[in-house]
Order: sequence, then C-alpha cells, then structure tokens
Amino acid sequence: MSMITKELIAPKSIAVVGASNNTTKPGGKLLKNLLDNNFKGDLYVVNPGSNDVQGVKSYPSINDLPLVEMAVLAIPAAACVEAVEILATQKGTKGFIIISAGFSEESEEGRILEQKIVKIIQENNACLIGPNCIGVITYAHTSVFTTPIPKLEQMSCDLISSSGATAVFIMESGIPKGLHFASVFSVGNSAQNGVEEILEFMDEVFNPETSTRVKLLYVESIKNPDKLLKHASSLIRKGCKIAAIKAGSSEAGSRAAASHTGAMANSDLAVEALFRKAGIVRCYGREELTTVANIFHCKPMKGKRLAIITHAGGPAVMLTDALEDGGLKIPHIEDCEAKTRLKNQLFAGSSVENPIDFLATGNAEQLAAIIDACENDFDKIDGMAVIFGSPGLSPVRDVYQVLNEKMRTCKKPIFPILPSLINVKDDMAYFISEGNVIFPDEVLLGKALTSILKTAKPSEEKIFLDDIDIPEIRRIVDRAEDGFQSPEIIHRLFAAAGIPMVREITVATEDAAIEAAKKIRFPLVMKVVGPIHKTDVGGVVLNVQDMETVQREFKRLIQINDTTAVLMAEMASGIELFLGAKYEDKFGHIILCGIGGIFVEVFKDVTSGLAPLTMCEAAAMIKNLRAYRIIKGYRGKNGVKERKFAEIMVRLSTLLRFAVEIKELDINPLLGDGDKIIAVDARIRIEKKSLP
Repeated sequence: MSMITKELIAPKSIAVVGASNNTTKPGGKLLKNLLDNNFKGDLYVVNPGSNDVQGVKSYPSINDLPLVEMAVLAIPAAACVEAVEILATQKGTKGFIIISAGFSEESEEGRILEQKIVKIIQENNACLIGPNCIGVITYAHTSVFTTPIPKLEQMSCDLISSSGATAVFIMESGIPKGLHFASVFSVGNSAQNGVEEILEFMDEVFNPETSTRVKLLYVESIKNPDKLLKHASSLIRKGCKIAAIKAGSSEAGSRAAASHTGAMANSDLAVEALFRKAGIVRCYGREELTTVANIFHCKPMKGKRLAIITHAGGPAVMLTDALEDGGLKIPHIEDCEAKTRLKNQLFAGSSVENPIDFLATGNAEQLAAIIDACENDFDKIDGMAVIFGSPGLSPVRDVYQVLNEKMRTCKKPIFPILPSLINVKDDMAYFISEGNVIFPDEVLLGKALTSILKTAKPSEEKIFLDDIDIPEIRRIVDRAEDGFQSPEIIHRLFAAAGIPMVREITVATEDAAIEAAKKIRFPLVMKVVGPIHKTDVGGVVLNVQDMETVQREFKRLIQINDTTAVLMAEMASGIELFLGAKYEDKFGHIILCGIGGIFVEVFKDVTSGLAPLTMCEAAAMIKNLRAYRIIKGYRGKNGVKERKFAEIMVRLSTLLRFAVEIKELDINPLLGDGDKIIAVDARIRIEKKSLP
C-alpha cells in the first residue's frame, strides 16, 4: 500500500507553520494561495510574532495548536524535526509538506535531519511530501507558494515533478495552450514519497469514473524502478496515458540533477529501457511534454494517416516534413466525386491534394466543408491537423467557432494549430475557454505525434523459456570465477540459452592448432586470447586458407604480450550486429542492440530494453534503430531476418534474468545473413562479490 494519506489529499484542517503577512515570503504566499482559492476546512497559523496573520488567528507555538490533519512547514530546516515530532505525536497530524530547503540536497547534516523526520513520520503512520519542494495542489487545497494556480479540472491531467520550479514552468507552458490540471505534486528531495510513490497512490485509488487519464512526470532520479514500472504500466492498462521527462541524461546533467535533489542520477539507457517497457512517452523538454499532453486530450488517432488542412503554405510544408520524418503518412487524396464536390466549394487556386490548402482568403464555411469531407468521405484519413492563424486583417471568431463545434462532433481527431497568439488573442481566448487545447507550433506537434506513435503499449512480464536450460546456466555461473570468462564458458552458456555461436577451439601449441584447423575446416580466423583489444595488438588474422598460414601465424600470435593461447574459429560472414547488456543497480539487466562495428562506437546507434524482453519488445528495439534499413536489406544486399534477431535477444535476456552475476556482456559482432545469425565474438564478466 502507498504511504499517501487521505489527510494529505483532502485535509479538513491545515496548519501553516511559519506563515507571515509578507506574501513575498514562501510561508506568506502559501497562506495567501490557500485563502484566495477558498480552502473549505479550518486554517491555522503558527507565528510567534503576531496574533493575526492575513486575517487568520495565529498561535504563538505548535504546542498551542488544536488537533490538525495536515501541516505545511516553512521554517528553517533545523527547526523542522521538533515541529514534526509535536505535530505527529500530539496533534494527530497525518499529512506533512515541508517546503524548507537545507536538507539532503545541501549537506550531510541536512541528510541526517531529513532521516530523523522520515523516521518520526513513519512511526506515526503519517506521510511527507518534500522537503525542498513548492508543495501540493489537489482539488481540496492549494498548498503551494508559487503561481500560477491552474484552474483545476477533475478529468484533465496530474503533474508530478521532482523539481518545484520545473512544475511551475510546465504549468506556464501548458495553461496558455488550453491544458488544465487536476493535481500537482512537487516531491523535492522525495525523502519519503517520490514520483514512484505518488504514481502508486494514483494507481491504487484509480476510479474509471472520476480519475484523470493523463499523468505528466518530470523525474530527476528513479529510486525504485520496479515500483515505477509496475504502477505506470498498470495505470496505462487501465486507460491512462503517461508522458515523462527524465532529466540528467548527460554526464554534466547527471551531476546537476544530483546536486539538485541530493540523489544519484540513473544511467540514461536504463531509464530509456524502463520507459519503453512501461509504455511511457519520453519527452525531452517542457514544451514537448505539454504538447504531448494536449494530444492526449484529443480523440485518439486510429492509424497513421493525417490530412493537413491549411490556409498558409509554409507551416503546412514544415508540418508535412516533421510528420513524414517521424513515420506518419500524409496520403494523397484520390480522385472521387467527393473530392470534385469539395474543390467546387473552394476558391479558385485552392488545392485538395493533401495538404488541403484553401488559401489565405479561405473562410469558415469552406473550413467546415473540408472537415466534413475528411470526416465522412475520404476513407484514407485517420485524423486532421488544421492550421489557421490570422494576418491581423479581420476577426476570425467564426472560423474558431466552426473548429470548436467540429472538435466536438467529429469522430476523427482534429489537432488545431493556431499560431496567431498576438493577432487574434481574444478569439484564441474564446477558443480555449470552450475547453479546447491548441498547438501554437506545427513542428512540435509533428514531433510529439511521432513520440506517441513510437511508444508501444506496456509489455507483459513473460519469460521466454523454449529450449533454454536454466539448471545448466546456473551450474556454469555457480562454478565460474569472477572476472572475464574464457571462450569455453561463454560457449557453454550460449549453448544452454540456445544462442548460436561460431565453432571455436582454443589452442596453446602449434600441433593443437593444426588439429583444430582440420576439425573446423578453412577458411578460418585466428585470434589471441588474453589482450582485451585484440585488433590493436595485431592479434586477429582473418581468412586463413591453408596449414602453412596456420603454423606461421600461430608462432607470431603466441608471442604477443599478455597472450595465453590462440583461438581458432570458423569464418562467418554477414551484416555485423551488436548485442550488449549491463547490470544496472535496482533496474536489473539493460539489453542493448544495434549494428556492430563503427555504428556502435561512432554513431551510438543503440536501443535499450529491460530484461526479460518479450518478442514484441525486441522487435520494437530493432525497428527503432536509425540503421534499421540495413537490417531490412538494401540495394540488393541480403538483410537479416528480424524475427530470428529478436529471438536471440529474447534468449539472451532470459539467460541474464537467471544469471544476475553477469555484470557485463557484449556480442560484437553477431553476424547476420538472412536467417543465419551467429555470434562471433563475445565477452562476459561475472562478479559475485557484490551480491548480498
């Protein structure tokens, strides 16, 4: 069960500790927000310096307060421990918001204070938001010291943010675009409740009749990936849509995130994999997040085909580019009676090809006719983007009235791109006041639609077990020493998991090399065993065709520094693929896939998934590679059978699921030619010491 209490969400009484008459101070502004937004319960203030604060009776100390369900603390960090103790043990307080800073984000002393507070709160079955946050907004109370306070609408969206300032800026980005909010949680240092715990609470109390369907997250560090995965995917299966920004993907960004919340940042690949498995749409900035949220508020698009309806050429071109680039289709409208009829209703020079351009002189009736044709007559259209601004010559209210009515009556979604935020701001205000969302920028809309399209549904937690010998995997791992493993052990592990590998024999003498060559047959590859970067030391010989070369190269290779033996292997050919995995604390194994060789190193073209993978997840990882066309086959070259590649990824993820001691693994290259895919070179590092 989550630790969020009903007293935090809907308290009957609130005490603001540290409130003042000065509304430029957090405690003063927070009290003003509660008063201005008509908190219905009893409001108490603790301020030793005055009897009355903003018209509310003030108590000289916490000891003098009556029983109170929730408390907001805006006092120095050092004073918070005693305040929490008295409130929790003597005043029956079950909900706490600490907006004060100076805790774990600042110093070790601060971290100790924070832990003391959490201990008191846990012992008294209370709950804490913060410290170092802007507070909480729910339908019952606006306990934040910031503005804007959005107009709360129950079925709009919930916002949960690690950063208070970012929560403010997300609201400032969304409100002018018609986005409403149902609740805002700023979790700050997440001492007791972080983003994961708030999601858990929302999942537990979810009610299809009354709960919001859209959740927006701004996350700096994920302390409990399993909890986030479980509750995000559960909410999405219940019909919710979740979009999230995970900040701190670069090294310097991670450092900034850590100094901001006092928490370790997670590796970006781990987060990417987690979001993909949960079905969360990943965003990279506030504008993108609020644009995705607005698309979530439109009717869902059943396919990928969009009609662009415009009275301006340039934005239509930019939108077409952004959509096509992201894999959406702008289909040509085929000739038919409805197309001719529509053309006759528009001014001469209009185009009904898609984009449908009804010229700068186009009017409200013409827009209505175009929308009706796209809704009822053109069957290859799944949604409409309508671009309508104003050069500032005349009012456009009638156009926005038509748009407002059609957004309600059409079954296909309509995305209104309304760029004239200045020229017709009154008409725009009318359109938003009718409960509509708007998209000021066509390219942002194109990118956001693409992100949504590329996000798969949450994956099922199924483990693939066909022909995988788990007892054998465990036997091998249990007996293995720590460190990088020998080719023999790698071969045995791959054989147990059903991952095909080239035939290889390790030899330490020239005679053994000759015997191995007879078994494997020419052409052969010879590689040194020992040095990590074999190519750099001249330790790889390809395409060995005869015994003379075997003897000569064996003598040379065995003398290279650090070499302990020589590996003889069959020569395979095909497209170089790459599979890798690393064990990430708390997340488990992150599986990486890509095209091998230079593509991994230089272009960093890899996708990531969280073990265990399903076939659908593996297939999506392959499709999301920029180099996907190489896998499909190009210019007459044979591609790689995707299903076979996906199956090997899934087998690898099962192997890792039952061998957490494998901390690093890479297969580079894995050579693919049609449905023959074979691992050529692999490294596996086992580490058991760190296991509890």
